[in-house]
Amino acid sequence: MSAVVDAGTHTATGAHMAEGWQARLELRFEAEAGRTRLAHQRHHGPLLVQRVFYPEPASLAAQPAHAYLLHPPGGVVSGDQLQLDVEVRCGAHALLTTPAAGKYYRRVRPDSGAARVARLTQTLRVSGGVLEWLPQENIFYPDTAVQLCTQVRLDDGARFIGWEIGCLGLPASQATLGDGTVRQAFELWRGDAPLLLERLNIDRSCLAARWGLAGHTALGTWLAFPATERALSLARTAAAVTAGAAVNCADTMLACTLVDGVLSCRGTACRADRLKQAFIDLWRVLRPELLGRAAIAPRIWAT
Repeated sequence: MSAVVDAGTHTATGAHMAEGWQARLELRFEAEAGRTRLAHQRHHGPLLVQRVFYPEPASLAAQPAHAYLLHPPGGVVSGDQLQLDVEVRCGAHALLTTPAAGKYYRRVRPDSGAARVARLTQTLRVSGGVLEWLPQENIFYPDTAVQLCTQVRLDDGARFIGWEIGCLGLPASQATLGDGTVRQAFELWRGDAPLLLERLNIDRSCLAARWGLAGHTALGTWLAFPATERALSLARTAAAVTAGAAVNCADTMLACTLVDGVLSCRGTACRADRLKQAFIDLWRVLRPELLGRAAIAPRIWAT
C-alpha cells in the first residue's frame, strides 16, 4: 500500500513491535443514478480511503469513482499484516490508486527466533462492473522480508485493467535488495477458471544474473481483460515507442502478449519512475480501446 508520511513517523509502540500493525479495509462500489458511489466502507487499523473523486464527465455508463487508498503509518515493517477487500458491483466503475509509493522496510529481528515477515493480501472482485487497479510502485528496502498476494476475480461481463510495479532496493543510493526476499503472487480468475496464476520469488541470487533481472532494479506487470488482437497491436506499438525513448534500449524493456483474452505487458527497467511512466503511457493508449473512455489521470499523479 502507499503512504504520505515518511518512515520517521512509523514510531512503533511495544505492542506494535511484538505483533505488528493489523489492518483491514473493505470497500464496495455500486452504480446509482448515473454515478459510481462507495456504498460500503469498513476499516480496522491504519488502512482507509483518503478520498473519492469524480474527475471524469458523466456518460451513459456510471461515472467512474477515483478512490485513493491510504496507509497512514508511512510504511510496512516486519510483522505487519494488511488486508484489502474490494468489490465492484454490476454497472459500477472504480479506479483505485495510491497517493505515493508503498514502502517495505528492512526486517526487524526479535531478540530470539526468526525475523517476521510483512504481509499484504488484496482480493479484488468485479461483478459485471469495471475495475482499474493502478497503485503506485512498491519500494522494497534492503533486507526486507515481504509476502504480497493479489487475487482478482471477475464475473461475466466484468472488465479489468491493472498493474503492479516493484523497485528492489534504493538504486539512487546504490543500495540493493541485499539479503531481502520478496514473495509475490498474482492471480486473475474468470469465475472458477484461472486466467493467470503467477508466483514470483526474488532474492539476492536473481538480481544480477542474466537468467534473472540482469541488473534491473524495477519490474512490473500490466494486465487487461478482456482484450483483443487490436489492443495487443496498440500495446506493442506503444511499448516500442516507450523503449525507444529511453536513454538506451537496455534501460527499459517491455514485452506484450495476448493469451486467453488477457493482455499482459511485462517490463523491467533501471529506474522505477521510467517503468511507471511506461505503464501510464500504455494505459493512456489502451483505456479508450478497452473501456471506451478517454484516459483522465488521477489528480494525485500530478503532485
